[in-house]
Amino acid sequence: MPTSTYLLSLLLYLFAALSITNGHQLILVNNCNESIWPGILGGAGHPTPQDGGFLLSSGEEVVMDMPDKWSGRIWGRQGCSFDENGKGSCETGDCSGLLHCGGTAGVPPATVVEMTLGTSSSPLHFYDVSLVDGFNLPVSMAPVGGGIGCGVASCEVDLNICCPSSLEVKRGGKVVGCKSACLAMRSAKYCCTGDYANPKTCKPTLFAHLFKAICPKAYSYAFDDSSSLNKCRASRYVITFCPPPPK
Repeated sequence: MPTSTYLLSLLLYLFAALSITNGHQLILVNNCNESIWPGILGGAGHPTPQDGGFLLSSGEEVVMDMPDKWSGRIWGRQGCSFDENGKGSCETGDCSGLLHCGGTAGVPPATVVEMTLGTSSSPLHFYDVSLVDGFNLPVSMAPVGGGIGCGVASCEVDLNICCPSSLEVKRGGKVVGCKSACLAMRSAKYCCTGDYANPKTCKPTLFAHLFKAICPKAYSYAFDDSSSLNKCRASRYVITFCPPPPK
């Protein structure tokens, strides 16, 4: 291909990629040194894009066009193996042993990106990274090109390295996940349920304080809203698995 033709094609591609679309886009990027399998789950009454899951090889990215008002969650699955029918299992984040989760949530512990998108006429979007279901790999969500008042939701550090032994999930002797206090203790106090289902009675536990100290931009427990929920008016966001660690 002549150089001039190649440069023209590249410029056209970049223009299309950077142009603002009607609606919203999520760009999923795998910055990990291994393949991951993103899982996607639409909230009640919302569709599940990509049939709920797919393979994302190391260094690969996928762009998804999202409908107005979409609400749901995205998480990364690790150590997966599927047959030609899309059946198998994952070491973390598994959704009923299926490649395409198709409406099935991931098994905790898993780092979860949560969001509720606005509309083209009311483009205020809410998003966060949650450790309420525990941790399996670092992840972040940020607007493309920044934005007024927009923040970065993230847990950029590998919590598995410093996970308390009582919360560790191991596969083959390797720590692949770190349970939340709720998952480990299974009590209303730690899960913010029952008599503890409000911010007055449900307070952060020692484990939540640990998670918060290491990942201050992520939800450490159910009512950790003030420092963890982000609001933004950008139309495109990038979700990065294994983002570069903070400097």
